[in-house]
Amino acid sequence: INQMRSMRKMQEIQPQMQEIRNKYKNDQQKMMQETQKLQKEMGFNPLAGCLPILVQMPVFLGLYHVLRSFNGTGTGAGQLGLTPEQNRITPNYFFSAEDVQSFLDARLFGAPISAAVTSKQASLEAFGLPIPSTVTLAAVAIPLMVIASLATHFNARASVARQSEAAAANPQAAIMNKLALWIFPLGVLVFGVFLPIAVLLYWVANNIWTYGQQHLVFRKIDHEDQAKKAAALERRAQNAPKPGAKPTRGKQGVSMAKDD
Repeated sequence: INQMRSMRKMQEIQPQMQEIRNKYKNDQQKMMQETQKLQKEMGFNPLAGCLPILVQMPVFLGLYHVLRSFNGTGTGAGQLGLTPEQNRITPNYFFSAEDVQSFLDARLFGAPISAAVTSKQASLEAFGLPIPSTVTLAAVAIPLMVIASLATHFNARASVARQSEAAAANPQAAIMNKLALWIFPLGVLVFGVFLPIAVLLYWVANNIWTYGQQHLVFRKIDHEDQAKKAAALERRAQNAPKPGAKPTRGKQGVSMAKDD
């Protein structure tokens, strides 16, 4: 919710930001000072919008690392080079050997959820018989990659659709919009073959959840904006002269209303 409020606030001050950029385009230091001053006056924190992403990244990387560590038969970076037999009796962080075996045996339409499309043959042997084929892994992983990519795109599309015309016209915002709409979803398709199926499941579930969450948050913020507008109109109505009152001037030249 704070992230969405921050985005809304950023859209509100975009016209003023553009004025500052035009006015001080030849003085970068003054432009930065005026920009920071405006952000402070408007109560806008540019880091607020990035904070959720910064919090999610270590969680995602940690999840990827732990899921990858269930199969320690590989010999690459960070791998243990265990035999399939050793791997099944070796605990993984706070997961016991029984948990490791349970996870290795977990399947989604016949594909081990801790395997990736690019998993090597020696790594696939750790899952026991029958040894899953690349075709089986691809048949499960590719639809997940497509769904995850589409979900990522539609999430970004929902956010972009909420931007004001002034915000969308900003060159930096336009670049970020293109990245969010096309490059990030394409990245899921390209790099999804390297991710375990369990991570793809996480990505799909997270994006579907986020899509629904966005609509709930947008609805909440819309209600807040409507309440603010109604309160502003009420204050304006209260401060307006009463019907039939004639404006008069006080001793110090201040306009006052006098009832007929």
